[in-house]
Amino acid sequence: MSYTTDYIAEARQVLDRLDVAAIDRLVALLVALRQRGGRLFVLGVGGSAGNASHAVNDFRKICGIEAYTPTDNVSELTARVNDDGWETSFANWLRVSRLGDRDMVLVFSVGGGDLERNISPNLVRALEHAKQAGATVAGVVGRDGGYTAKVAEACVIVPTIRAETVTPHAEAFQAVVWHLLVSHPSLQIAPMKWESTR
Repeated sequence: MSYTTDYIAEARQVLDRLDVAAIDRLVALLVALRQRGGRLFVLGVGGSAGNASHAVNDFRKICGIEAYTPTDNVSELTARVNDDGWETSFANWLRVSRLGDRDMVLVFSVGGGDLERNISPNLVRALEHAKQAGATVAGVVGRDGGYTAKVAEACVIVPTIRAETVTPHAEAFQAVVWHLLVSHPSLQIAPMKWESTR
């Protein structure tokens, strides 16, 4: 088999193994968030940061949920990293945003953060702050052993088919999951362009 054939076969297996109940829990949390007028803060690093930015647009435009991500303001993010350090960059951004118990933090990550291995410590510190603030925590991640999966009220774990393709599948299926969320009948309030043009 070619790599392309293998990769597509793995993607089919990921789809078949996604936890539908976890996705439905995330839908319910987002519905409740909108009903109480809370804000959604989407956190991601690397490719997941790009996904966070795209998802913020969709949650705002399609679902009418007030949403933000720290990586959309590169000036503030780099100032925080330069002056305060990477580890606290997201947590300090959430503090200034006055994160509270009406709000929700949604993490997109391959591993979900791990302080012991110094992997995405900024996500861990942000989630620690979120828990202290009483905010709802959720995630779409590619590993079940990371910090996000341990503390989230709803966490969709992208199944690992092969260790060599954890990152591409985790980041690709973050997009599958959030597009499912924003198009879900319980969340979508605005039509998407091509679906409304027939």
